[in-house]
Amino acid sequence: MATPLSADKLLKALRAEGLHVVEHRSWRTNNRNHKGPWGPTHGVMIHHTVTSGTASSVELCYNGHSALPGPLCHGVIAKDGTVHLVGNGRANHAGLGDDDVLRAVVAEKALPPDNEANTDGNRYFYGFECVNLGDGKDPWPAAQLLAIERAAAAVCRAHGWGERSVIGHLEWQPGKVDPRGFTMSSMRSRIGKRLDGAPDGPAEPPPKPAYEPFPGASFFKAGRNSPVVTAMGRRLVAEGCGRYTVGPGPAWSTADRNSYAAWQRKLGYTGTDADGIPGKTSWDRLRVPNV
Repeated sequence: MATPLSADKLLKALRAEGLHVVEHRSWRTNNRNHKGPWGPTHGVMIHHTVTSGTASSVELCYNGHSALPGPLCHGVIAKDGTVHLVGNGRANHAGLGDDDVLRAVVAEKALPPDNEANTDGNRYFYGFECVNLGDGKDPWPAAQLLAIERAAAAVCRAHGWGERSVIGHLEWQPGKVDPRGFTMSSMRSRIGKRLDGAPDGPAEPPPKPAYEPFPGASFFKAGRNSPVVTAMGRRLVAEGCGRYTVGPGPAWSTADRNSYAAWQRKLGYTGTDADGIPGKTSWDRLRVPNV
């Protein structure tokens, strides 16, 4: 049992464990504290997003959706091991779970089967969503698994907890399967070994890529407002594919889609493959400058 870490203490703990951390938008004040209590905290819960693409996954976890408002976790762990902080406080990630499991986490004992959903987990657990489709086929890169280990260890170290304070969503709520693709027992073993030593210390910031990575097809939808869209539009104009009367600008629009469709046709795509929604191959060939 512990008082939740402040935003500054959480950030410091994660970076001290050797993680590259990105502070997303107004994460420090993004929470669901007006809907229920946050704390005392007892542990860390690991999830998978059932999405692909870092940018769109981070936005989803920050904002949530119509059925479940954000934040949907505290941090999103990308395939490359970067941790994107999206919430600070109560978050919609754990849902109702088994009170026997909670007691085991508090006592740091072996977990019983989760066969009840009678306890508010959003109050008691930090949550990390890991970018993965959760289909058992989407790979878990070594860098991502290392970041999960480090992130969980960082929170445990800050609170003086052991590795038994870390659980998966599938161990908390009946019917859940996440994270799928590795076992929580193996992850807890890694975390325990890490906690036996000193933290790695702050990581060197990775070099900024020259080009904007593909943010995922779901990023390009009505209401999206991002400098990435502006940068994309400028490249489309430079390639002779601009279909703008005004702009380009940051808000995704029909003109953006028409322009991108022209780019897809220039690359030789036809039919539904030239529908104006970016795909990874055509995006990579466009070489949108990093923003």
